[in-house]
Amino acid sequence: MKRIDTHLHLWDLSRLPYSWCAGLPALNRSFWLEDYLTPAKASGITQAVFMEGNVDEPHGLAEAQAIQSLAAQNPLIAGIVAGARPERADFAQQLEALLQLPKLRGIRRGLHVVPDAISQAPLFAQNIRSLAAHRLTFDLCVLARQLPLAISLARRCAETQFVLDHCGVPDVRGKAFDPWRCHMAELAALPNVACKLSGIVAYASETWSVDDLRPWWEHVLACFGWDRVIWGGDWPVCTVAATLPQWAAATAELVRDARSEQKARLYSENAERIYRL
Repeated sequence: MKRIDTHLHLWDLSRLPYSWCAGLPALNRSFWLEDYLTPAKASGITQAVFMEGNVDEPHGLAEAQAIQSLAAQNPLIAGIVAGARPERADFAQQLEALLQLPKLRGIRRGLHVVPDAISQAPLFAQNIRSLAAHRLTFDLCVLARQLPLAISLARRCAETQFVLDHCGVPDVRGKAFDPWRCHMAELAALPNVACKLSGIVAYASETWSVDDLRPWWEHVLACFGWDRVIWGGDWPVCTVAATLPQWAAATAELVRDARSEQKARLYSENAERIYRL
């Protein structure tokens, strides 16, 4: 079955700075496309969407341009979600430059690493609304406690397609279902939001099992349904808890009883529609 990884990070520390990596020794090195190809093949991945990696300012455009060059050489990279700063008055100029990239499919601003007020400012919402005219998505990367901020933003930008990354970053290890559970249902009630089933293995204990992940996985599906979920590997961040093939195998177990058409939506069809692949 065709499988699209909708969440691939790549970074080259010899070319661009990623200061946040310094605090995470396991990730504080370069991760190239060549490093990804073997685990991707073992996981059955046929295409991938590059996800911006929170490169230091002002290098967001340079990061996206570097990935566009890679995509021109390797069709595995089917789309790019680039980093940008919607909180700034020059966002239109940022977007104009990014729109020159043929593989651009969306924008992300990591809201988990900035003050909460940033995403609630009128200018931020205004700039996110402008993405709809270009059929670009906005990936929501928020902590579980910030889900109300995501709900507010998505409500104010009803024409823009949002993708919630990593199931809203739940505390799987601590089994903190509430208020995450209610917030996810509230977010799913908005038709312009989809959810990326990714990342949760990194929030589980070091001795995680598929059964540890199942309640979170099943709640997302119950809220969003099979038509608004996509699958992501979150490589190389996932490697702090599992290899990419291990996460792919866990996913296969979690969807073992699903119908083939449901699996097809999760693994490829929804991603093709949402990210215009």
